[in-house]
Amino acid sequence: MKGFAHIGVMQALDERGIEPTLYAGTSIGAMLAAARVGGMPISELSARAQTIRRRDLFRINHFGMLMDRMRSPSIYLEDPLRDLTHSVVPRGTFEDLPLPLLVNTVDLERGAPVIWGSPGLRDVYVQDAVYASCALPGYFPPGRVGDRLCVDGGVIDNLPVGIAALDADLIIAVDVGSTDLRPIQDAMSLGFANIYMRAATTMMHALQQFPLTHWNGPPMVLIRPRCGEDWLSFTNIGDTIREGHRAACKALEDIDAYFDQPGGVYPRRRFELEVDRERCISCGLCAALAPSLMGLDAERKAYPRTRTVDWSPADGDFVAYCPTNAIIARKIDRIVPLKSGERGAA
Repeated sequence: MKGFAHIGVMQALDERGIEPTLYAGTSIGAMLAAARVGGMPISELSARAQTIRRRDLFRINHFGMLMDRMRSPSIYLEDPLRDLTHSVVPRGTFEDLPLPLLVNTVDLERGAPVIWGSPGLRDVYVQDAVYASCALPGYFPPGRVGDRLCVDGGVIDNLPVGIAALDADLIIAVDVGSTDLRPIQDAMSLGFANIYMRAATTMMHALQQFPLTHWNGPPMVLIRPRCGEDWLSFTNIGDTIREGHRAACKALEDIDAYFDQPGGVYPRRRFELEVDRERCISCGLCAALAPSLMGLDAERKAYPRTRTVDWSPADGDFVAYCPTNAIIARKIDRIVPLKSGERGAA
C-alpha cells in the first residue's frame, strides 16, 4: 500500500508540466505506471486507491491451504489481484501503448530478470506482465507471461532505473521500499506477514543500494517518500498519496539545473560528520562499509576521514547501521548545481 505514494508523485509532475517519455516500474509501481500510460487520469487513480479495502485484494486461499498445504502456490487467491489489475491496466500488448512502458518481473524457472516492454519483449499482454510484477512470492500465485512463469520483480530489483536509463536524459526515480527502514519495537507483535515484509524491505534496500551508490547513468532525481512501515495497511492511503506529493515537490525544486549535469543522484545536501567516542564500541562496521569516509584510529575508535560530505538520498546508510548510534550526521545546507553558463557559487 506504500506504493500509492506514486500517485502523489504523478500529481507533482503534472503540476509542473513534466511529461515523462518513458515509464518503468516494479509491482504496484508497474501497475500505476501502466494505468497512467493507458490514459487514466491521476484524479481517478487517487479516487480508486482511496476506496480499496483489504477484502478487495487479500482473500486467503483456504481450499488450497487445506488440500495442498505446503504445495499450495500462495497464501492468497489470484482472482482479486487479477481483477484489480484488469480494472486499471489497459488491454492489449506493449506494442499497442502510446508510450514506452517497462514492467519488471523475475522468471521464476530461470531465476533471471525479465523486463517486459523492452525490444523483443513487447508481444505479450500488458495485464499479464503487470499481474506477474505484483505477484509477491508466497502471497500470490506466479503469473504466466507469454511462455514464462514470472513473479514480483522486486525479488531482484525493486527500482528498475538501469534499464530505463538506456533511453533517458534524466531519470525521476521513486523508492517507497526502504526510506523508513528505522529501528522498530516489539517486532514479534507485527504478525508473520509484516515480519516477512520487514525482512524483504531490508533485502530490497541492500540490493538497490549498490547501483545507486555506483550510479553512472544520466542525472537521477531520487524521491523517497516517508510512508511508514506497514506495507499492508489500508487505513492511511490518503496520507500516503499526500506524502508522495510532498516528497516529490521537495525533490523537484531544482530539476532544471540537473539536466546540465553529466550524471549523479539528486537532490544533494551537505552534511557534517562527527563520532561520539564514548558511544563507539570499536566494532569497525562503519570503516568496513564506508572506507573512503570512515577510519579507525590507534585506539580502534571510529573517526570521519572528512568532516563535510555532499550526499544524495542514496548516501550515508552506514550512519544508521552503527549499533550504538555513535555516528552523527548534521545537515548543513542544500546544494544547487550550477547551470551551464553560470559562474558564481550556488
